[in-house]
Amino acid sequence: MGQSMINHRALRARGDKRLQPADRLVRDAATLGVPLSAAAAGRLLKLTAELARWNTRTNLTAITDPEAMLTHHLLDSLAVHPDLHGLRIADVGTGAGFPGLPLALVNPQRQFTLIDSNNKKIRFVSHAAGLLGLTNVTAVHARAEALRPAVPFDTVVARALAPLPKLLATVAPLTGPDTRVLAMKGRYPQDELARLPAPWRLESARELTIPGLAAARCVLGLRLSRCGPAADS
Repeated sequence: MGQSMINHRALRARGDKRLQPADRLVRDAATLGVPLSAAAAGRLLKLTAELARWNTRTNLTAITDPEAMLTHHLLDSLAVHPDLHGLRIADVGTGAGFPGLPLALVNPQRQFTLIDSNNKKIRFVSHAAGLLGLTNVTAVHARAEALRPAVPFDTVVARALAPLPKLLATVAPLTGPDTRVLAMKGRYPQDELARLPAPWRLESARELTIPGLAAARCVLGLRLSRCGPAADS
């Protein structure tokens, strides 16, 4: 039986390699609850190809293998699609545009503001949004804690930005009582949650299973437990 399981995994791995990247992306995104057309998958792969091209002259990402980009950048980003709330989404510490750009591509009805303090990365984000025709993306070169939007965002996403206390202090000026903060993490951060600062509360926690990625992933949903915007404190 053990040999049979090994053979099955080997056949599946060989089958994955025979799949075209776009076909694999469509298949694996579906397991995350994200229906992708072939055209949308092609646009996402165009994004990672352009990232790889820029990365040869500007250090934007340490992940350079095309298959790893598909898993670690595209699928990892799309995994939080079901957790988005409302129409105005901020991606804080977006880096080269993840998770914001893939999420914007599959959510054309939503407006995305991608924020990073690294100017070269924001230049790429702006370029990539134009290349992909993402009119629902605004790239902002700034520190999130220095921003004061007139209206709080509906969802603020942060992927591996900082420990929760620092993350929440960073995004606080962007939030209000109805904002959902999505913290994308590796292993469930029990120690960080024990130090969760008032008035924040944990609203939800979900383990993420990313096809092709063995590392632990989870997303935490956090919300203010008082009235009034966090920036007023």
